[in-house]
Amino acid sequence: MNNKRVQKQIRHKRVVKKIKRAGNIHRLVVFRSNKFIYAQLIDDSQSKTLASATDANIKEKKSKVENAKEVGKSLAKSALAKNVKKIVFDRGGYKYHGRIKALAEGAREGGLTF
Repeated sequence: MNNKRVQKQIRHKRVVKKIKRAGNIHRLVVFRSNKFIYAQLIDDSQSKTLASATDANIKEKKSKVENAKEVGKSLAKSALAKNVKKIVFDRGGYKYHGRIKALAEGAREGGLTF
């Protein structure tokens, strides 16, 4: 019987395989803690972070899901400023639900495609 940690590792391995098949596209990485959500846009070919966003510095506090959507929009805005439009979404083994889904929807509304 699998516990939650093992299930997350299995999901993460599956996501990593899909990302490697995508080739040399910029990667949107998400980390979710109990309080905040963090997102980074990474260029794996140069091993550099192109843009990052978090809800830790949002002044107007709303629900966690609404803050995650704002983080996605903010990251998309800074990515478009660097002429990045197409990305691959690395959810890090988290289920595509709740705050992760809201961040992805916010990034799509901001103009990113994945």
